[in-house]
Amino acid sequence: MVEAQTWTRRMSNPRLDSIATADHKVLDIPVTPTGDVRNSVYSVGSHLSPNLLTALIIASWFMSNIGVLLLNKYLLSFYGYRYPIFLTMLHMISCSCYSYVAITFLEIVPRQHILSRKQFFKIFALSVIFCFSVVCGNTSLRYIPVSFNQAIGATTPFFTAIFAFLITCKKESAEVYFALSPVVFGIVLASNSEPLFNLFGFLVCIGSTSGRALKSVVQGILLTSEAEKLHSMNLLLYMAPMAATILLPFTLYIEGNVARVTLEKARSDSFIIFLLVGNATVAYLVNLTNFLVTKHTSALTLQVLGNAKAAVAAFVSVMIFRNPVTVMGMTGFAVTIMGVVLYSEAKKRSKVTTH
Repeated sequence: MVEAQTWTRRMSNPRLDSIATADHKVLDIPVTPTGDVRNSVYSVGSHLSPNLLTALIIASWFMSNIGVLLLNKYLLSFYGYRYPIFLTMLHMISCSCYSYVAITFLEIVPRQHILSRKQFFKIFALSVIFCFSVVCGNTSLRYIPVSFNQAIGATTPFFTAIFAFLITCKKESAEVYFALSPVVFGIVLASNSEPLFNLFGFLVCIGSTSGRALKSVVQGILLTSEAEKLHSMNLLLYMAPMAATILLPFTLYIEGNVARVTLEKARSDSFIIFLLVGNATVAYLVNLTNFLVTKHTSALTLQVLGNAKAAVAAFVSVMIFRNPVTVMGMTGFAVTIMGVVLYSEAKKRSKVTTH
């Protein structure tokens, strides 16, 4: 009650009325507003409580991450659109356009610029790895179920630890390496029990997972100086068009008839246009919601949600696509997720010890 009276008194001060607008008056009050007030001033959707806003962002994160997987699977396996490289290129074009609008016009983050040719080539190198990872991931969905794809994807920490050791000679504690053993054991168990196992699909999914891990390690090495560090949304703004340019000759050479087939499908079934545009839009929303979740919670929360997403995506895909699963396969998946959680906890304890 006291706070409300003080607020009214400041707002009705005639001297303030003569020198500033109402918005400036709120911002210029020296007393720090409460969390509710800050969120009502700065947030889009100012009428929502902070907790509700965070819950909506997390829900959007789940829907976009699981949605892009399901849409990719439907297009590549069930709809008969067998062009994973072209589909990935559409994702990159979409991310380029939406990123430009979001940063230039909506100003969700300050615009950063590439400062040197050296920095440009570093970002280009990351784009190559990024392309490889995403194309392999989309290709794998043609051959293996989403549930198995997510089980393999959960092994990313294992490959990250390997690349960190091979490239930077960084050694983790014995506890961290021990925590990775159930990650590997679980995926071996799941692979041996997967009814729809496909060797090529398995290998390209491993390639996608290892590429994702390699990108995180290489990014930590290449963009280390404060001058070269880019915000995740700015990095996407520059990486996406580079990735689209890299993928163009590959899709023309390997999927040469993609334009003709797409136009023919569009004439007979306009739903393909909705699928492709919607799929590309959701692909950008994955990156946007990653940023928003980190902004409104923390990077650790994003990591925890990633573990939960794999399990939820596997469950939802089984319910929608009705792919067969076995008890042993589900057990292997659960063991892998448990290993990832143990690894995350071991990494946290290791950082506390070193500091």
